[in-house]
Amino acid sequence: MTGPIVVINPNSNTAVTDGLDQALAPFRMSSGPDIDCVTLTDGLFGIETQVHSDQVVLPLVSLVQGHADASAFVIACYSDPGIDACRAVATAPVFGIQESGVFTALSRGDRIGIIGISAASERRHRVYMRRMGVLDRVAGERALNMSVDESARGTGTFSRLVEVGQDLIHDGAEALVLGCAGMAAHRAPLEDRLELPVIDPTQAAVAMALGTVLSQHL
Repeated sequence: MTGPIVVINPNSNTAVTDGLDQALAPFRMSSGPDIDCVTLTDGLFGIETQVHSDQVVLPLVSLVQGHADASAFVIACYSDPGIDACRAVATAPVFGIQESGVFTALSRGDRIGIIGISAASERRHRVYMRRMGVLDRVAGERALNMSVDESARGTGTFSRLVEVGQDLIHDGAEALVLGCAGMAAHRAPLEDRLELPVIDPTQAAVAMALGTVLSQHL
């Protein structure tokens, strides 16, 4: 059996890690690699700014270096903090959830929309998508304007997701990406309500990691 796919929550909020673990349950197969969701205990409680994103890079690198048995890594924070540094030291593939989520959404719709956490994150996401070369297919990004913790377990999160999702549809989006790992539990009901593809980026990244790992052992 190959080593596990290690899914890293770069913030220290274990409620987010628990949500990831539940969202990834359908990807666990008896014949496939384990999927281990771990918390970066040295991380901030929520990663919501560029400074926050930069602060977790070195702790992420240390965590990756400490999992030499991993068959793949997933950085489960939108904007993929530390992805280049982690790829530089890892002996296994490293997937970021923004990159994976956006590319998956682009396979489901000509133009896509991003549901972000806060307006302060939009520039960071846009710069990364420019690097990815996909901005001309992004209808827009709109923010929930709530914290990472609220997005994971807030009582008003779903109604706000519906409102923002409808606005993005009016902007021309044909598929949506949830712009935070903490929104995982809302993917399926939001897709049912809005009647268009809604991509959970962590599921997208794990799907890519799983395909990569399994193809190496055919």
